Amino acid sequence: MTPRVAAGIGDRLLDRALATAAGRAGAPGRIRFTELQLYYEMCRVLRPLHVVPRRLPLTPAPPVRYERFEEALRRHGAVPGLLASGPDPHPHPDPASVPAPRESREPSEASEPSEPDLYDYGLPRLLVCQSRDVARMLLANDVHLEAACPVSAAGDLPLDPRLVTGLGRVEGATVHVLHDASADGIALTARVRDAVPGVRVSSMGLVPRHATALHLISRRGPAPGPGPLALPAALEARERDWLAEGRFAEVESVPPARLLRTVLRLVRGPRTPSHSVWTGLRELRTAGFMTWPTNRPGDTRTTGDEPAPRDPVQG
Repeated sequence: MTPRVAAGIGDRLLDRALATAAGRAGAPGRIRFTELQLYYEMCRVLRPLHVVPRRLPLTPAPPVRYERFEEALRRHGAVPGLLASGPDPHPHPDPASVPAPRESREPSEASEPSEPDLYDYGLPRLLVCQSRDVARMLLANDVHLEAACPVSAAGDLPLDPRLVTGLGRVEGATVHVLHDASADGIALTARVRDAVPGVRVSSMGLVPRHATALHLISRRGPAPGPGPLALPAALEARERDWLAEGRFAEVESVPPARLLRTVLRLVRGPRTPSHSVWTGLRELRTAGFMTWPTNRPGDTRTTGDEPAPRDPVQG
């Protein structure tokens, strides 16, 4: 991408806003982000809604058209942290390309490197994203490693039957759904629930009340048809009216750092309290030398463990 020269004052203002947005989108810690996330970050630079009190619900329209953003991006050149369009950085195997189970493969294929027994284990959680670009962004930032949770896209539905079986092996396994605040996005949860029968499916959002509380940029598309919208009963009347107007807020309108924190917190669930230094010192008092460990916290001895008898020969 070759940088170009800004033509007027408006272009120079957009270029400066884009440079600021690129620094904010990757902070802190060199976060990888998508082009659409950079666009929404540029909108926040041009219209700083963080100064508006949170108690005032609003979802403003974008202050600049996406075409103007693309022009500024072409003038800017390469942006550190921006994910290039293309295949997933950690692509999931296509079910058609996954090796067959061990008992059904031909003898000549047995020596090929594969992990067919990977599907023999239980799967406690799975994250399904409506946007494939959001799934790529989460994978690029190693969310699947930190949360110990595979990340997939809605375009991969239906899921591989072996993944569904793995979810069924774990009691309380959950499939989290990350979707836009739109009629199609909210309906995705029901689609995923049909794809994994018998497994708990949890909607992570977005819904319209999330978008209004976070002051997310919302855009407007064609209004739904005259028929009633198939929406969850938990949605409020004002949320239904918001969706009926054809409005929607995308997951990528959430700041990248906030999106990563929220996904990790919701997918991993409540964290166990960490032990303090004093707790560790108290546990050391009960830790004997060369003793057999037990399953009780802070105790390294077995039940009925007695000191070894002294050898009279050795004194």
